[in-house]
Amino acid sequence: MSTTTVRPAKGSREPGEQPDPPEAELLPPPSDDEDIPVPPGAARTLLAALLGPHRGRITLAMLVILVQQAALQAGPLLVAITMDRAVPALRDHDSGPLIAVIGAYLGCAALSTVLQRAFIRMSARINQDILLELRGRIFRHAQRLSLDFHERYTSGRITSRATSDVDALRELLSEGLQELLTVFLSVFYISVLLLVMDWRLGLVSLVSFLPLYLITRSFRRRSLRVYRRSRTATATLIVKFTETMNGIRPVQAFRREAANEAAFGVLNRRSATAQAEGFRELARFVGLSRTTANVWVTGVVVLGAFLVTDGSLELGVLTGFVLYLRRLYDPIDQLAMFLNSYQSAAAALEKIAGLLAHEPTVAEPAAPVTLPAGTGTGREVAFRGTRFAYRTGKEVLPAFDLVLPAGRTTAVVGATGAGKSTLAKLLARFYDPTEGRITLDGVDLRDLSTADLRRGVVMVTQESFLFSGTVAENIAIGRPGATREEVEQAARAIGAYDFVAALPEGFDTDVRKRGGRISAGQRQLVAFARALLADPAVLILDEATSSLDVPGEQAVQRAMRTVLAGRTAVIIAHRLSTVEIADRVLVMEQGRIVEDGTPAELIGGTGRFADLHQAWRASLV
Repeated sequence: MSTTTVRPAKGSREPGEQPDPPEAELLPPPSDDEDIPVPPGAARTLLAALLGPHRGRITLAMLVILVQQAALQAGPLLVAITMDRAVPALRDHDSGPLIAVIGAYLGCAALSTVLQRAFIRMSARINQDILLELRGRIFRHAQRLSLDFHERYTSGRITSRATSDVDALRELLSEGLQELLTVFLSVFYISVLLLVMDWRLGLVSLVSFLPLYLITRSFRRRSLRVYRRSRTATATLIVKFTETMNGIRPVQAFRREAANEAAFGVLNRRSATAQAEGFRELARFVGLSRTTANVWVTGVVVLGAFLVTDGSLELGVLTGFVLYLRRLYDPIDQLAMFLNSYQSAAAALEKIAGLLAHEPTVAEPAAPVTLPAGTGTGREVAFRGTRFAYRTGKEVLPAFDLVLPAGRTTAVVGATGAGKSTLAKLLARFYDPTEGRITLDGVDLRDLSTADLRRGVVMVTQESFLFSGTVAENIAIGRPGATREEVEQAARAIGAYDFVAALPEGFDTDVRKRGGRISAGQRQLVAFARALLADPAVLILDEATSSLDVPGEQAVQRAMRTVLAGRTAVIIAHRLSTVEIADRVLVMEQGRIVEDGTPAELIGGTGRFADLHQAWRASLV
């Protein structure tokens, strides 16, 4: 008899009670403010990876905006030339300079308009390509992440990464970056022109950058903290909303509307408070920067007036200077809006980078091993010194050895929390053992490619999750290349054909979200057909008949006797009627396998399984 040690049971359950909760539920859930850790530099690495493939197009777009800004900033200089050169020449009846200036002005305006349009179109295509790639990465990576990640972090938190966080980046890419380029290029061009026009006033004007830089730096530091809190608050809000909508049936059944509304209200106010803090920081920045700019413009105008009076500065130059100063300081509001978008996007990019940097705990092997050719449909499963503990360090399965012969059906029963479902998840490699190994015909599961493992080992759970789509499409998930005839044969073998054929469109009936168009028992039959079509060497049934009525369960059992013949199967069950079809029964209790034998041997004994069987028979009467 094989023995093992697992976590003490939380109490046995009689037939008809609800199935075991997943062992992961015994973990403390993450707090509302807990988020995925972000490795240092992950955001910069992600940004570089997203921009890298578009380096050529980005360079071309930069050249376009460079020329566009040069054409745009020529306006005040042409005004100064008009006042100091063209107008005096016109008094001398020479209209040539004025015509040349007007032509240059109109040419620059036309060139600026054309290049602005070209830049917007180019940047829009680049932005959409980047966001398309980013959403795809989030979706692909979320599917790759291991089960322990998804059991700890809610789907709402991941949804927030792919929706609100990506939207924050979209706003920055579509509007913010153009504003930033416009601001920096205009500042560069204007600074050069100011120094060329009059170095004295130019230096005075450029000194204003020091207080403006300090104000901007303070805003950036303060607002980044605010927007980090804002992104977390938004994610928590989405989590609560998603959780409530997914659980709308129990919400309405147990009249949880008022309580949920109150909880949602708290989270909603927290999100609103975080947003308000961001706007307060923005208002503070705009107020201080505007005041600084106005004071400097006033000082430059006064100094320029004295220079014009003593004849060391031409009036046209002063006029052009003032126009350039207005252009120099007017983008401050644009810069403020950019920084507002940037801080929000930076916090969002940080969250996304944390998700994408999170590696699966169940990793694909670097050098996959091919399973040896089998002699039949089943494979031998062996647990060698296998131990498992969750991330908290709480041990669920102390080290144990167990061999499941090929082509045999083994049932595992026991009290709630004894680790039965954990055993099944280890065999399906949803988790890796903390110590020891699990082998399939002598090959460590960690050495098999995910594709080979999923073809060889299939698990049917009590959830029986169905995707939106037809019945045929849901069954064909087991083997995507299967023909319609093979799909129908699988349904017929499991006893699902008659009820499917009776649906309005038969196998082409759309089961809708989560299979809500059909009953729970019918969903389980479809899940069985899906697993059987996959034709695995090892089939795991984790409470897979819990939603079936007695006639449905009997029909499945009849089909299973034929389908499981010669196949290695592990059945986790509380319904002892399901256990009766097994070749071998393992009873787990108080952290150990306390009984091991055939159903008949254990029923005829005086152990725990015999007591469970007697209680089950009494419940039927």
